[in-house]
Amino acid sequence: MAGEESTVLLEALEGLTLEDFQDFKKKLPHVDSKEGWNIHRDELEEFTHPSTLIRFMHNSYGEAAAMDIAIGLFEEMNQRHLAEKILDEKVKEYKQKYREHVAREFLQYREVNSWLGENLSVSDRYTNLTIARRSWNQHGDEPGDVSSDTVTTQTLFEPSKDGQLQRITVLVGATGMGKTMTIRKVMMDWVEGTLCTQFDYVFCIDCKELSFSKEVSMVDLISKCCPQQRTPAGRILGNPEKILFIFDSFEVLGLPLSQPKDELSTDPTEAKPLETTLLSLLKRKVLPESSVLIAMRPTALQSLRQCLEGEYYVEILGFATAAREEYFHRYFGNDNKADVAFRFTRGNEVLYSLCVIPIMSWTVCTILEQELFKRNHLLACSKTTTQMILFYLSWLTKHRVSNAWWNLQQFLHKLCSLAADGIWKHKVLFEEKEIEDQGLNQPELLSLFLNEKGLEKGTDHGNVYSFSHLHLQEFFAAMFYVLEDQEEMLSDSRILAKDVNMLLESYHTFRMDLNVTVRLLFGLVNPQSVEYADEGIGCRISLRPREDLLRWLQTRHRDLCHPRTGMTVEDLDTFHFLFETNEESFVQSVLGRFTGIALQGAKLTLYDQVALCFCIKQWAGLLSVTLRSCSFHQQHRRQEPAKGFPWQSWRQEELHSPLYPLCQALGHPGSLLQSLRLQWCGLTEGDSKALGALLATLPSLVHFELGDGALGDDGVRMLCAGLRQPECRLRVLRLRYTHLTSACCQDLTVALGTSTCLEELDLSFSAGLWDDGVTLLCEGLQHSSCQLQVLRLGSCSLTGACCQALVAWLGRSHSLKCLDLTDTELGAGALLLLQQLRHHNCTLQTLGLSTSTLSKDALQELVALQALKPNLKVTDLLEHEAPETGAMARLTFQRSVWAGRGAAVQGRKGLPSCRAAPPHRRSLC
Repeated sequence: MAGEESTVLLEALEGLTLEDFQDFKKKLPHVDSKEGWNIHRDELEEFTHPSTLIRFMHNSYGEAAAMDIAIGLFEEMNQRHLAEKILDEKVKEYKQKYREHVAREFLQYREVNSWLGENLSVSDRYTNLTIARRSWNQHGDEPGDVSSDTVTTQTLFEPSKDGQLQRITVLVGATGMGKTMTIRKVMMDWVEGTLCTQFDYVFCIDCKELSFSKEVSMVDLISKCCPQQRTPAGRILGNPEKILFIFDSFEVLGLPLSQPKDELSTDPTEAKPLETTLLSLLKRKVLPESSVLIAMRPTALQSLRQCLEGEYYVEILGFATAAREEYFHRYFGNDNKADVAFRFTRGNEVLYSLCVIPIMSWTVCTILEQELFKRNHLLACSKTTTQMILFYLSWLTKHRVSNAWWNLQQFLHKLCSLAADGIWKHKVLFEEKEIEDQGLNQPELLSLFLNEKGLEKGTDHGNVYSFSHLHLQEFFAAMFYVLEDQEEMLSDSRILAKDVNMLLESYHTFRMDLNVTVRLLFGLVNPQSVEYADEGIGCRISLRPREDLLRWLQTRHRDLCHPRTGMTVEDLDTFHFLFETNEESFVQSVLGRFTGIALQGAKLTLYDQVALCFCIKQWAGLLSVTLRSCSFHQQHRRQEPAKGFPWQSWRQEELHSPLYPLCQALGHPGSLLQSLRLQWCGLTEGDSKALGALLATLPSLVHFELGDGALGDDGVRMLCAGLRQPECRLRVLRLRYTHLTSACCQDLTVALGTSTCLEELDLSFSAGLWDDGVTLLCEGLQHSSCQLQVLRLGSCSLTGACCQALVAWLGRSHSLKCLDLTDTELGAGALLLLQQLRHHNCTLQTLGLSTSTLSKDALQELVALQALKPNLKVTDLLEHEAPETGAMARLTFQRSVWAGRGAAVQGRKGLPSCRAAPPHRRSLC
């Protein structure tokens, strides 16, 4: 650009007449140079050509000063058209240099957690926020639930729906909502020419730095934004409609903005008190055609409103659903890590909801990044929801509060009282009088935690306030119960009583909406949380409520459990409460009184599994697990895990098996698990592999039951791989309602031939098993090591063709006690089977048979058999477990399975209670 300026100057000098050129040279020694010296007249004699003269001027004054001197001489010589031409080129050059300056200042930034010297790119990190255009009395919608006119950074300066072009735009957002990041994005888009193209100059003024100024002019404000060089203020201010002023953190100025109009300035070069200069700009007295963008917290909005004539502003509402996931991917820069971190967060309703706040998304990503660095996965994540919120609050207070530490502690005590009172009264909006009565009317602190909602003009009720997020109100409500009391608050009758037992009992009996408050209460009594709270936000937490919490968890399930068989945990929130404590000794003290888990209808997210697995690993007395109609979160696979990452092996397993984390926990060293039931849980082939590995490595497991229409041949094969291992001590295997066919029976045959412990095999309702499958099974059953006592094949689409193989096996087996062939049309095969049972060496005690399908000859044979063996029980043995509502009802199944084939089933025998003793201790039939 400097070369272009020199070219313009050269053309101007070459266009002069000889007389004018000599006149230019004569005036040059008399120029009042800022450097304090001039060129001597004699030195100019030798420069007879414009090019050599320009080179000499550059060497003497510098290029920029030489251009200014030339412009002044041309104006003095009444050659204004030449002066204008050079000035236009100079301004053009300055515009480009200013854009380059802005790019250097705003392209990259540093985060609190960034490595030393590491800079981040705005374009790489910025994620679109939900921004709504508001009228003054609107405030507080949630992203994704916005009835207002939404805008983006690209449409921020476009006319509103009614066609009005707003010269002043107020960008409102609570602390941590992304105001400064949005401004950076605006500045970079302007530099790149994709936004604000109507402006030649965009000046961004940080009000935190401006607050030290006393008297300034508009020219001074512009100079603060410009690089260290001469600023063509005249040319810039000559086109005010081409200027956009941006004021970031406007609320820190704390200006009264109430100067009378006669004191306002119209001269951009006139220095006046800061508030007067700013009010002159806002009142359109100075540079009225310019545009202004003000970024500020909502608590300062009302005072600004008094001096603005516009009726609209825009409010940052945070990240919408899709934007939250996008932010995670931008933060990690790696889809594999981002997928794991986002799925972990998505499964935690509290964390995911709080991630609407951009700084909370950053907090969660920062912590999970550290967890992934330490452990390569999040199954053993050591940071709870409570601790992440404390981390966020620590950032909030340390980077935004200038008040004394003691003031902050007092403020938080009162804030917690307000939050708890609101939670009890189902109250999320607080009137201005309540804020004042609580002693919370401290704007600097108030704006960190509460949003201010302005009411209609003319109302007399003042403003109302709400916590920046409901879950933050619930967090402060929980903190209310554990904060060490301050002396001045003990005597205040307005303060809510700190009755932890009343809170717990209310939640247990009728106030399920207190779930988050109770969960966070458990998190706050963790010693690490106590340390975080003390160091991060200066609050001292008492551990006295721990005993109340411990006692409540130990006894809350007592009325639901069978006294003979021990207590069973039947709700997922217990595991979340214990996980929030994140303390092994506390978990062991609670779960030491329980022997089983029985969950029904739970949608287990990754975060749910993390909480569940954490507890299982500390639970020495866990004997039985029953999951009925529970769904496991399926991984949304963007792509296969990239090779070479240290967590690749774990990720591949987890991608293909949502059940993998649970199996890992159940098989932990020291596990004494005896019974595992998974009924209608929509298992995958990968889950079967994980379960097979569990069977192979957990010798204490003696009862395993799968009732799932999703299980097919491949799944059974993977289970059999585990059954064949010498460590497997399984006694009862129940694979009901599966889609297995005769194709997998060879694997079952091998497993039966190698297992010396298996006593019961239940394949009921396997409609695809057919006669060929039973024939193959009987080959394995005849193996000398097979000690099977119970075989259930009810409703398996069998015919009499399988009876020859069954008869051959019955002739050799001395261990079989129960055979179930209910809901099976055996035809002539039934007669053959009943004749075999007459033999004295047949030890069968119970036969499941649908007598209504028997022929006349078979019925006569049955009468004779019962006369010969009166202790032989022949009856319908089918146990139906039809899907109920919800997740189970949506699973695929064959209708004929439920109704039965042939005669109607006589009555129903329900499953034994999940709290009953393990099946191997009960009657085999």
